[in-house]
Amino acid sequence: MLSAATDLALGRPGARTALYLLESWWAKSRLPAVPSPSLGLVAKVAADEAFRTLMVAMSHLPSRRELVVIRDELERAAELFGERGWQDRPQAYHVEPPGLSSVLSRRERCWGLDYDHIRFVSGYEPHEGEPGRERWLSYKPVRTAHAWVLRHRGHARPWLVCVHGYRMGFPLADFTAFRARWLHEELGLNVVIPVLPLHGERKIGKRSGDGFFTAAFMDTVHAEAQAIWDLRRILDWIRGQEGGERLGVYGISLGGYTAALLAGFDGNLDCIVAGMPAISLTALLRIHAPKRLLRAAEAAGIRWETAETVARVISPLGVRPLVPRERRFLFAGAADRLIPRDHIERLWRHWERPALWWFEGSHLSFTWETDKINSLLARALRQSGLLRLGAGAEPVESRAA
Repeated sequence: MLSAATDLALGRPGARTALYLLESWWAKSRLPAVPSPSLGLVAKVAADEAFRTLMVAMSHLPSRRELVVIRDELERAAELFGERGWQDRPQAYHVEPPGLSSVLSRRERCWGLDYDHIRFVSGYEPHEGEPGRERWLSYKPVRTAHAWVLRHRGHARPWLVCVHGYRMGFPLADFTAFRARWLHEELGLNVVIPVLPLHGERKIGKRSGDGFFTAAFMDTVHAEAQAIWDLRRILDWIRGQEGGERLGVYGISLGGYTAALLAGFDGNLDCIVAGMPAISLTALLRIHAPKRLLRAAEAAGIRWETAETVARVISPLGVRPLVPRERRFLFAGAADRLIPRDHIERLWRHWERPALWWFEGSHLSFTWETDKINSLLARALRQSGLLRLGAGAEPVESRAA
């Protein structure tokens, strides 16, 4: 915490906020409808930067021994992935999971909402011989998949799967971030919020998300691979429910990344909405990791090129989206300082320049930008056909690409 206080005192967030102003004017010439900087946006940028500084200071620094294990696993994984052709064909890395016909369910209540807490045995396993396989299989909490389900009984309503972000995975946080009451009661949707591996009731550390960015990198690969496996099984289960033939996926932050990756495995979705998505987890680590960690990793012989090669199997840029272009939607915060703007641009281009909308906010301000986000999401759901015309509010403060 001392380093965080020092950074804050020395004005690190302020300097990075000034950098945002320069980047924003440059971005306006490259991307559609990027809002101009304003005093309100600058304040939101400062909040993101302060949060980033504190998170960096609180991050775990692996020991030299742990770093050597990470290095060895990455090198062996890169060799194995090359031999099996997964570097050239990342989709082949992901095994098609079995269908899901039944789940365990119990009725629960949170935030004034009654919902079904469903559970099932995930069944995911890393490939035989894959580095980190035995360690991953030792994490008992990730073996059981969980999801929160808000459904309209006796009515064939469309379904929306909402994929949460990093450190989330609990009903209160998830219902708040996704405006679940609005989606369910005002838009009339059935809503499913799966819990990602290493999060919520599937966490292996003290906090939800521990181990995703802070442990051996192969754990990150396996967490994302299992997320795709579990989501595909949940989609299969939904299609067996009333109204399940109309189905979309919406993710935010890490969930936006995961939704973008999922687009390469299911072409029968009515829509994919990726909110504030990254496209490279290794790039995020290089940007946000403490400098002392980057120096220690380099000293241990960890090469970022090797990590990027391995991570290609879980990158949205490594798969061809199967969801038709007109059903792909992107949105991002104009002042987001946690997800670099070039990530949005690269995914937008990889997705053949679909609809891209910006809201005048940052990564953290997403939570209270209710009217703006509801407007953008309703627009995407209507344009895709998942939401009937007339449902939801008319979009405001947004422009299509």
